[in-house]
Amino acid sequence: MKQLRELVGVVVLAAAVFSPALIAAQAPATPNGLPDLVGALKATPGILGVDAAQTLSGKQVIFAWFENKQSVLNWYNSDVHRRLMNGFSSGGRRPDGPLAGVTDDSGPILCIASLTIDRAAMQRGDLKAATTQIAIELYAPLPGGLAAGGRFAPSSVKVPGLLEVPSAKPPAGNHQ
Repeated sequence: MKQLRELVGVVVLAAAVFSPALIAAQAPATPNGLPDLVGALKATPGILGVDAAQTLSGKQVIFAWFENKQSVLNWYNSDVHRRLMNGFSSGGRRPDGPLAGVTDDSGPILCIASLTIDRAAMQRGDLKAATTQIAIELYAPLPGGLAAGGRFAPSSVKVPGLLEVPSAKPPAGNHQ
């Protein structure tokens, strides 16, 4: 039963991440035909940064860094997200609420949302039916690490003990 609740929670959170842009018809489409989810996330209070990628296996991935639990809930409880959740899931919700296992005083949270779409099925215009994989995973920074010449996470994400050093490579055009 606990695994079923966890699965329902993952589907709901995934719908939350992908739904705002899907619902917002005015959002410009990305090259893969999906709405601009990155833009919708960037408008959420408490968002620290957003990036997107496509993996070698074909997954569409969004990396969203939130300031804390409350900022994730800002996204989760938004009207756009609610409409997307309701359109993507069958109504199942976590009985103990979203992010029940995350403390209220949490620091930054990285939310990784991945979605695999059957492109042939997507041609018929039904995102839900075309979705073959969806996952929402939450992570928090651990102390330590090294960043040389920049970081993957936005600089506003505070990581205790992170060693940041300038790049060993001279900037372009600097021939010494």
